Amino acid sequence: MLKNNLNAIILSIAVVISAFLFANAFQNRNRSNDTISVTGLGKTDFISDLIVWKGSFSKKSSTLKEAYTSLDADREKIKTYLLNKGIPSADIIFSAINFNKDYETTYNENGSIRQNLFTGFTLTQNVSIQSKEVNKIEDISRQSSELINAGVEFYSNAPEYYYTKLAELKIKMIAEATKDASTRAQSIAENANADLGNLKKSDMGVFQIIGQNSSEDYSYGGSFNTSSKNKTATITVKLVYQVD
Repeated sequence: MLKNNLNAIILSIAVVISAFLFANAFQNRNRSNDTISVTGLGKTDFISDLIVWKGSFSKKSSTLKEAYTSLDADREKIKTYLLNKGIPSADIIFSAINFNKDYETTYNENGSIRQNLFTGFTLTQNVSIQSKEVNKIEDISRQSSELINAGVEFYSNAPEYYYTKLAELKIKMIAEATKDASTRAQSIAENANADLGNLKKSDMGVFQIIGQNSSEDYSYGGSFNTSSKNKTATITVKLVYQVD
């Protein structure tokens, strides 16, 4: 009899403890779901401090030697032109020369190929300039038609614009976005008559760079504009706070 009463007491205590632990776990589980998730934005405008300008020139001749000689002459004209514009020799980079054999295809009366007639060689070389004198190189790129007037078959590409202090800028923007998100979370908590608890999670969004005042679309993987000198950078930070 005594043993049965003891077993009943132990069982009762076990039931009470189990109920307490379950209730506490349930309460903590619900509490962990009481969170605020906010997204903050960091945004800044900046001007590129590095420009890359590229162009190409070519020559065609019936013999490879003549084509090389003509291309060498054009390369010297281009180099002299750029040096006279005040560009340091170290900033002028010429690529390796590419060459192609050119053929002219003739057809017979029924439209099938009669023969491929060799017409000569076409040699092409690229030149690139990288400089921190953005405005200066930008102006020279617009004046490059002067090379064509000098007899050089020169093709100019649009300049590309970069920013050398992007890492520092990104850190500053992350701090701005984090502060913005924290302010939003505090405002939401106050308006909901709740207390903002500890930060539970933070995630950084995609870093985007687009041209200022442009209609460029933001990309899921991040945009990186190189065609505009004046740019706008944005980044988002998502914070999740416990609510007490």
